[in-house]
Amino acid sequence: MSTENEGNEGTAAEAASSVPSAPPVPADAPQGPPGSTPPAPPQPDATAVQPQVSPAYDPATTPMAQVPAAPQPQSPPPAPQSAADAGWPPPPPAVPAYAHGAQGGGPVWGPPGQLQAPGAPRKRGAGGLVAAVVVAALVAGGIGGALGYWAADSNDSSNSSGSTTITASANPQDLKRDPGTVAGVAAKALPSVVTIDAQGGDGEGGTGTGFVYDKEGHILTNNHVVASAAENGQLTVTFSNGKKYGAEVIGRAEGYDVAVLKLKNPPQGLTPLELGNSDQVAVGDSTIAIGAPFGLSNTVTTGIISAKNRPVASGDGSGGSNSYMSALQTDASINPGNSGGPLLSAGGAVIGINSAIQSTGSTGQSQAGSIGLGFAIPINQAKNVAQQLIKTGRPVYPVIGATVTMDEKTGGAVISDQGTGGTDAVPKDSPAGRAGLKPGDIITKFNDTVVDSGPTLIGEIWTHKPGDKVTLTYKRGGKTSTAEVTLGERKGDS
Repeated sequence: MSTENEGNEGTAAEAASSVPSAPPVPADAPQGPPGSTPPAPPQPDATAVQPQVSPAYDPATTPMAQVPAAPQPQSPPPAPQSAADAGWPPPPPAVPAYAHGAQGGGPVWGPPGQLQAPGAPRKRGAGGLVAAVVVAALVAGGIGGALGYWAADSNDSSNSSGSTTITASANPQDLKRDPGTVAGVAAKALPSVVTIDAQGGDGEGGTGTGFVYDKEGHILTNNHVVASAAENGQLTVTFSNGKKYGAEVIGRAEGYDVAVLKLKNPPQGLTPLELGNSDQVAVGDSTIAIGAPFGLSNTVTTGIISAKNRPVASGDGSGGSNSYMSALQTDASINPGNSGGPLLSAGGAVIGINSAIQSTGSTGQSQAGSIGLGFAIPINQAKNVAQQLIKTGRPVYPVIGATVTMDEKTGGAVISDQGTGGTDAVPKDSPAGRAGLKPGDIITKFNDTVVDSGPTLIGEIWTHKPGDKVTLTYKRGGKTSTAEVTLGERKGDS
């Protein structure tokens, strides 16, 4: 799995991992032209023509953009099947697949599916997908307009016969919805959600999402959304009312894939979104996602919490480090451009930051679309990171001080024989060393959470703070033991 994504570090807390890139999700299968003449019914003595059955879809081998062959001209074509740092330094770079509207790879976690961050950086020329969506919308709008005109003309004709046409009131008051409804939550949250345009000095850039964090003008988003413009680029923030403001990066945390911006001239009356408690989220809870999928700002989608504590690793596709999270999984529709946007509870509180999506195959492209597998950074973790970035401008990562392998199917996080550059995998003065851990030990649990790999361990470690005491369960020589570890810290440059 993986995603954010849209950032990261080499060997994570002395662990390393690489993640594959994720591809784009295909559009719906083409439909027949409107108004086409249906085929004549077969004669009684004629042999019925059976539609051809396309071969079974294998997500590991079938290109995402490939549409199964249509059976017969008379039959509608079938729709395509869509498919931790244990210590430090961070893990090796991975190509991410983000939920941010840009080109580049995306976060990934485990075959055959690949996680793509909705919003990874892209070249300016990669706006084709967004353009395609806009064109499609215009075409659809033209058809809808024609149908609307025909309906209006029919009404006018009937009115001349004495019928009465009743039109809906244009009074905004009539559009108000109860606070507990999706429409009510969206209406309250949209003014505090922004679309972020990031343009780097080298021409790279992309579109992502963010939201108002406090009344001082801080905006919370993903690191991969703003990474391309963080040093010498340009950041523009657009509110739902169309007003634009320049912004600058206050701090970035690649490992967490979190970034904080500050509006250069913040308007009066900013309303921060309410932050919820992601630890109290339950599987099955309703979710609402807001973002700018493929550049379509102020898009609202709904779903549920599909799973919790989902290990996700992602990279920014630029040779940077990986990010790790113990993510909230949701089936709310999340696409490139949603990265950095809020995942809300049914009550309207932010419970996560949408960061990654999973795609089902590879077409050699870097975009991906929603197949109901989206991943969000729990807001409790993101809030801690944001507070640190606002305070110091630099992230702080909790570590156990042991280098672990990043193999996926090892039955746990295996402590390596050596650390980075031939150093000790478990320094004696590190938290793990003081707790008695040794190279070759296999960590199988972090507190009560089962650990099946190095990335899972790192994701769990990073949900805590330096100084927290945790219990590690590990195997050595076939024997299971536990160790109490006080997490250390490592300050990052970004």
